[in-house]
Amino acid sequence: MPLPEEQVPQLVPLAVIDAAQIVTLLDAAFGADRHQRTAYKVRAGTEWLPEYSVAVTDGSHLLGTAQGWPVALFGEDGERSPLIMVGPVAVIPEMQGTGIGKQMTHAICDALDLHGESGVMIGDPEYYERFFGFRSGPASGWSLPGPVEARRVLLRPAPGTRWPARGQLGPDPLHNKGGLPN
Repeated sequence: MPLPEEQVPQLVPLAVIDAAQIVTLLDAAFGADRHQRTAYKVRAGTEWLPEYSVAVTDGSHLLGTAQGWPVALFGEDGERSPLIMVGPVAVIPEMQGTGIGKQMTHAICDALDLHGESGVMIGDPEYYERFFGFRSGPASGWSLPGPVEARRVLLRPAPGTRWPARGQLGPDPLHNKGGLPN
């Protein structure tokens, strides 16, 4: 027997989800100490971008969230190159491994393609290269405001873009607005 329509997982804009639910889900997926992670420092003081942020619900429960953030690479020559940082991709523990994270990441990658944007994330290169086109290597010489394995800094360049081998990745000052729950 199929699930009632309100129980079928559906992708929705993250903007329709209550901020407290997002925080609860992120704490469940990553722990309350997640703010100490390097990815949080990279995007500090920015707000997630609605056009690159999604959620999955079953009609009554939040099952997952994925966000896109305005960051930039500051090259050694001082040039600012904007990027969208993808993540965290969070799924409630009991639904991990069901494809929800993959569905949300594909949606964000589709939005990156639609807008001609390059994306960056910190993640498992084998997984994110295989399914989403993020590549380890091009960003391995970038500095971040915290510890990270260089192979886990992943770039998904927009077609026709070139990225410097060196630079500092951090919040994009043109988008700093104080931040929303993350």
